[in-house]
Amino acid sequence: MGAGHDHGHAHGAPVTGTAAAAYRGRLRIALAITLTVMVVEVVGGLLADSLALIADAAHMATDALGLGMALLAIHFANLPPTQNRTFGYARAEILAALANCLLLFGVGGYVLYEAVQRFVTPADTEGGVTLVFGGIGLVANMISLTLLMRGQRESLNVRGAFLEVAADALGSVAVLVAAAVILTTGWQAADPIASLVIALMIAPRTWKLLRETLDVLLESAPKDVDMAEVRAHILALDGVEDVHDLHAWTITSGMPVLSAHVVVRSDVLSAIGHEKMLHELQGCLGHHFDVEHCTFQLEPSGHAEHEARLCH
Repeated sequence: MGAGHDHGHAHGAPVTGTAAAAYRGRLRIALAITLTVMVVEVVGGLLADSLALIADAAHMATDALGLGMALLAIHFANLPPTQNRTFGYARAEILAALANCLLLFGVGGYVLYEAVQRFVTPADTEGGVTLVFGGIGLVANMISLTLLMRGQRESLNVRGAFLEVAADALGSVAVLVAAAVILTTGWQAADPIASLVIALMIAPRTWKLLRETLDVLLESAPKDVDMAEVRAHILALDGVEDVHDLHAWTITSGMPVLSAHVVVRSDVLSAIGHEKMLHELQGCLGHHFDVEHCTFQLEPSGHAEHEARLCH
């Protein structure tokens, strides 16, 4: 911590690795599994003439691309900051999550279109072959889900990858159900219906991820930080008269930041000094809110009007 002549800044831990970096190895394993199952399902879909299997394989292909982007984003996000990019490339992970959303919506639209085509022109799907390959896909997806379960709670980037694999797992279940129906009843419409189910399962989770990603890009306050409470805690400190230009936003998952101009009575600043005041502000937020990287500007009474005149 340090204090300038009329300003003060308090910083938490320096911005280093992102939340997703710890899961790089697991993402690589999930990518290898996804690519393997994708090839297996393409072969199975062609052998069985199953749209549900082909749809799941197409979804696997976008998953592989999404996992690859997530890994590439982690690489860039953990590059050191530069003089011009003071937070480094941390936002690369959020951009990867956004790209994953667009991929998921795209594959959902494609599957819907193909399913409608199958209703118009029915195909003769081999239920037994579909059942075998759908089972292989489900087992592989469950392994990948287990690998990414913890990371998806900490990183939007990893959550994007997790949701893609989760949608694949649900898709594999739909494939298995459709195959069982075809085997037991011969009802071929079960295959395109399963494809529709896969597409519809993708949409809600993707929409939720898209909203969270856009919140970060639009620099909304972190969802677990109540700005009214933050203001109240700052104002409750002895000598604080007002707080303005209070902002909180998220650089990337696990990296929330906050800045504020805090008006402090001149006699209090003279008595305790800038450094102790900054320690109190930092301690106040550190104990009550999950924001470690904070910047404060300490101002005497009346400084805000002077600052406004300078800005105009």
